[in-house]
Amino acid sequence: MNLIIDAWLWIVAPEQWTGPYSLPILFVQQLGYTFASVGIATLIAVPLGWAIGHTGKGREIAVAISGAARAIPSFGLLILLVLVLGVTRRPEAAIITFVLLAIPSLLAGAYTGIQAIDRATIDAARAVGMTRWQVLWRVEVPLGLPLLMGGFRTATLQVVATVTIAAYVNLGGLGWPIIQGIPLGRFDQVLAGAVLVAALALILDGLLALAQRGVVPRGVRPPPVPRRSRSRRADLSLAASS
Repeated sequence: MNLIIDAWLWIVAPEQWTGPYSLPILFVQQLGYTFASVGIATLIAVPLGWAIGHTGKGREIAVAISGAARAIPSFGLLILLVLVLGVTRRPEAAIITFVLLAIPSLLAGAYTGIQAIDRATIDAARAVGMTRWQVLWRVEVPLGLPLLMGGFRTATLQVVATVTIAAYVNLGGLGWPIIQGIPLGRFDQVLAGAVLVAALALILDGLLALAQRGVVPRGVRPPPVPRRSRSRRADLSLAASS
């Protein structure tokens, strides 16, 4: 309990909110690397995933690439890229590492979202005279957005948690209190950094969950349950349990 209190006191201490390594700056750095990496990965993986889902070709290759990318240890790759590219290109090395981490989830979400669509829906769209591009943009992409957003959500959470290792090569972020606190034996600082990373991940997860629910097309959304029906279901479940 004392460690938790000490961690909270470390977070609210005035010295943690001023200077080049203040918490607001570390938050911005954490989000900056996260959004930049996921954005670049989206530009690479989503068009490729849509092409695979639309044509049905290359799925095995995509699965193999995704599996290989998931197996790469991010920390080891970051150190390797820093050594290969040079210490002056540490930001580029970090971005490449995090992009490779985000690609598998985005790629899987993109092609799975299209492949999960009922073939009868695609055939109906073609039967009314839609071209291949119209089928893709008016039918497949809108119906596949929920699964794509699920992949985007997973990729974002993976990256925002892994960006903490950027502090090991002196790139800042919320991993800085953790990396700095371990050799100093400041476990209150280490716990505070871990709590801040977890809180940021939970906030992003909640926002992306709302976005994932919002992109579901109206025609396939489940109808809202009337309040009277909900209360009756509750009464029936209580009666069954008694």
